[in-house]
Amino acid sequence: MAELSWAGVGGRDPPQQDPEHRPEQEQDQDMDYNLVHAQRAMFLTGRGLLGLYFILPGISKITGFAGMSEYMAAHGVPFVPLLLVLTIILQIGCGASLVAGWRAQLMAFVLAGLTLVISLFMHDFWGMEEGLQRAHEMQNFIKNMAIMAGLLYVAGVTPAAKE
Repeated sequence: MAELSWAGVGGRDPPQQDPEHRPEQEQDQDMDYNLVHAQRAMFLTGRGLLGLYFILPGISKITGFAGMSEYMAAHGVPFVPLLLVLTIILQIGCGASLVAGWRAQLMAFVLAGLTLVISLFMHDFWGMEEGLQRAHEMQNFIKNMAIMAGLLYVAGVTPAAKE
């Protein structure tokens, strides 16, 4: 009587392959698949963190509206109440859009512009005397330029959603 196998009655089972000895093309396809998924996960994580970076300060500007108004006025920002409300709306709205992935290119671009304007007004280290405060403001300015670079990257590589 013929022996039953997975390959069918009387057939031979396919040879079991050691994962390390699979054809090279198959291994490359697996690596490409894993890389694409890892890149996607890193991109989504980074975009989410950038969004949170704006949502949380936007919320703190609501709870500390009076203090932030004084801080902005001390830095010579014009139209403080209007610009503070606009900043809150942009930070929370665009930040949430980045987290959700809705119109991410546009929202990242808007946040990049907001970051530049905030940096020029609020971290104007070039007009300060040498010292700890100047170093602190310069560090914040440079940090904001790095965040702006990340936002411009998101604005440039995020595929536009099909509407």
